Amino acid sequence: MHRARKRFGQNFLHDAGVVDRIVEAIAPMPGETLVEIGPGLGAITRPLIRRCGKLTAIELDSDLIPRLRQTCEPLGSFRLVESDALAIDYSQFAGEGPVRLVGNLPYNISTPLIFHVLSQVPWVQDMHFMLQREVVDRMRAAPGGRDYGRLSVMVQYRCSVQALFDVDPGAFRPRPKVRSTFARLVPHTIPPRVARDPLCLQRVVRTAFGQRRKTLKNALEGLLSSAQIAAVGVDPSSRAQTLDLDAFIALADSLARSDDLRTS
Repeated sequence: MHRARKRFGQNFLHDAGVVDRIVEAIAPMPGETLVEIGPGLGAITRPLIRRCGKLTAIELDSDLIPRLRQTCEPLGSFRLVESDALAIDYSQFAGEGPVRLVGNLPYNISTPLIFHVLSQVPWVQDMHFMLQREVVDRMRAAPGGRDYGRLSVMVQYRCSVQALFDVDPGAFRPRPKVRSTFARLVPHTIPPRVARDPLCLQRVVRTAFGQRRKTLKNALEGLLSSAQIAAVGVDPSSRAQTLDLDAFIALADSLARSDDLRTS
């Protein structure tokens, strides 16, 4: 039996009932491009291959590779990429159609991994991830709450988020100290609103929440003046956690216009 490694954040799913619920929620169809992040011992991998006929898995732990090949290759077309999921360009898998990402994500990299994938959503059909419940709460949070932050804004700019069901710690080995939630993220086909420059949106959101206790006037000093903040209908004395997505986009568009003027 493979011993879970703390440095990889491994908590292996073993509850057959939870696995069945996951596969039903994903509802894979033959011919789709499934990419699984962190297959671990293959609990989700095997039924997905049986349903879809093919799957690409990304695994960093080299000790798991032989077992995955032995148990998964006989079931269908199975491609195993031994790599860090944070370094993968997911567009490479989209040759035959949009990518469906799935995974029981290691809790220690789940947030940076989500940010990494968000930058590649043009090639992604949907994402189904097992995550710490706190992370899902943050992704879905509305302005004003304690869970609302940078992750909330950037995920909601790119995707709709649905918490499908919670999973008890006993469904994993070893048992995590937190509850988990299986969630679905679907990139917007038609975004509700588009920022003039997504990189400017990232800068504004990162800077504002990097000093969330400060007013916007102080937190965004060096990016936008009080006059520029007020000009787009945002109170310079407000704080980042009170702003909705539209307000952040308005601030980002103001920054983009300023950048255009400086480079023209």
